[in-house]
Amino acid sequence: MSFSIYQLKPRFQQLLQPLLAGLAKRHITPNQVTLLAMVLSIAYGIALACYPQNRSLWLGLPVFMFVRMALNAIDGMLANFTQQKTAFGAILNEIGDQVSDAALVLPFALVTGIQVPLLIAVAMLALLTEFAGVAALLAGSKRRFDGPMGKSDRAFAFGLLALLVAFQLPAVWLNAVLIIVLLLLFWTLFNRIKRALPHHAEPPTP
Repeated sequence: MSFSIYQLKPRFQQLLQPLLAGLAKRHITPNQVTLLAMVLSIAYGIALACYPQNRSLWLGLPVFMFVRMALNAIDGMLANFTQQKTAFGAILNEIGDQVSDAALVLPFALVTGIQVPLLIAVAMLALLTEFAGVAALLAGSKRRFDGPMGKSDRAFAFGLLALLVAFQLPAVWLNAVLIIVLLLLFWTLFNRIKRALPHHAEPPTP
């Protein structure tokens, strides 16, 4: 597998272990965590769209991205811990991820100097990449999380982009980051399709 921040997931999950018992004790369900992550992402995206000149919001986006990744990890861990894994929960998780991505990425279109067609291309290719990961199930493979530009990697990239916006770097730097993300998304799409095929299939990182 090409390097991806996703490969750090087992260690990240270990850090979140202390939260599981507390959430289960309070009867918090995995789907509630999934919905919370999506609602918070939509709310933050709306705030960015309404106040694109607010430097504090852009500075806070990397922190929010980290919180969102934590919530995304916790819902799956909680489902396993409480034995509440369901087909509906899996579908809700995939939909929630794509809605959250769109909500947090599209506000960048309001940043002065950002090439909107380039940003839209990144958003669409990110969606296609995740679709390819899910479509691997149709080929008899497992859900693919291959990098180098998976969900966690995109969160890092757009967190970095938000910092560049907050510190008012020239637009050429912002668009350069988007171009790099776009190229890595093409690579990721190729990896996921290739490794979903029966003769290339290999188990994803746990």
